[in-house]
Amino acid sequence: MRKVLRSLIMPALRFPIGRSGQDLVLPEKTLADFERFRQNTSTKSEAGGQLFGSLSSSEIVIEKITGPRPADNRGRFHFEPDRHAEQWEIREMHKHDLHYVGDWHTHPERVPSPSGRDLRSIKECAWKSTHGLNGFLLIVVGTAPFPEGLNVSLHNANEHIRLKAATDVPRKDKGAR
Repeated sequence: MRKVLRSLIMPALRFPIGRSGQDLVLPEKTLADFERFRQNTSTKSEAGGQLFGSLSSSEIVIEKITGPRPADNRGRFHFEPDRHAEQWEIREMHKHDLHYVGDWHTHPERVPSPSGRDLRSIKECAWKSTHGLNGFLLIVVGTAPFPEGLNVSLHNANEHIRLKAATDVPRKDKGAR
C-alpha cells in the first residue's frame, strides 16, 4: 500500500537536456531515495553520493544513487564524500552497465541552489575525468516538494545549464535501453 501511495505522490520526473533531444529521467525509486535523506529536520546532516544511469540516444535514466557512506564527512551545512569509496562504486556499477553521470547531495534550504564549492567540485570532476559524456549532472535536494525542491544542472569544464522539469511528457523509447 505504501509503495502505491508513494507512486501517486511522486511520479517520475523528466528534464529535457537543452537541444540534445535527450531527457534526464528521475524514476520514482530515485525520488524516494532523495526523499529519505531530505534535511527536513534541524538534526539531519547533509547527505550525498553519486548518480548512476543507463544511457540511450533519447534518455539518461538514473537507475541508482549511492551514499551517504560511513567515511563521508557530514554536518548540517557540509558534505565531503569519501573519494576512495566513490572510485570503488564507479568500478562496481560499471560491471552492471551503469555509468557514473554525476553527483547529488542535500541542502537545508527549501529551494536549493548549489554553492560555489559545489560548482567548483563538479566542474573539476568533469574536467579531470575521462568519459564520453557532454558533462556531469549535479542534483541538489532541498526541503520543498519535488520538483521545486530539486536543483538539477548539467556541467562541463566551461559552463553549466540548469534543467527544468517537464510536465506531462510521455516516456520515450520504451524498453529500448
